[in-house]
Amino acid sequence: MIRPRIITRPAARLVAALITSCLLSGIVPASSVVAACWLAPVDAPISDPYRPPPCRWCAGNRGIEYATVPGTPVRAVAGGTVTFAGTVVDRRYVVVEHADGRRATYGLLSSIGVSAGDRVTARSIVGTAGPTTHFGLRDGDDYVDPTSEIGRLAYTVRLVPLDGSPGAPPGPARPRCETPEIRAFPGANHGRGR
Repeated sequence: MIRPRIITRPAARLVAALITSCLLSGIVPASSVVAACWLAPVDAPISDPYRPPPCRWCAGNRGIEYATVPGTPVRAVAGGTVTFAGTVVDRRYVVVEHADGRRATYGLLSSIGVSAGDRVTARSIVGTAGPTTHFGLRDGDDYVDPTSEIGRLAYTVRLVPLDGSPGAPPGPARPRCETPEIRAFPGANHGRGR
């Protein structure tokens, strides 16, 4: 007769500590880590990326420029309160302040669909695009590069049956940043799963 092995409390604690240590050290599959990010305000290619100016008053691009089709809806990347909606030197702009205090700027619009004081939710329309649409982000008085905040739609990895049956449908697509912060371990294949 074979007796089952009994795990003692100290051994169980050791196993739990090892599992917790692995989880906290980031030894998890890359596909299971999704960085929080936003969808782009427009579905269009980037025509001019963020280029920080060498000084506060120097030339540069303090946001992302998109090559848009005029009339394309411009959507809020996150919820917040509209703090400005109007014209600056013949160009239309909307500024939305988010809960974290950062302000998103949507510029070079052909029309504005919100007013100062309006509350917007993520993906609500703030205006329509002109031939170029500007998206900027400020933290206090400082412009920051919004590129790392913008993601792309991705579906959760799922198993597909080999027997030809349909399997489960994919879940909803969620935004995934291009460069999620994954603490890798030696030998990890960083190119897969993105």
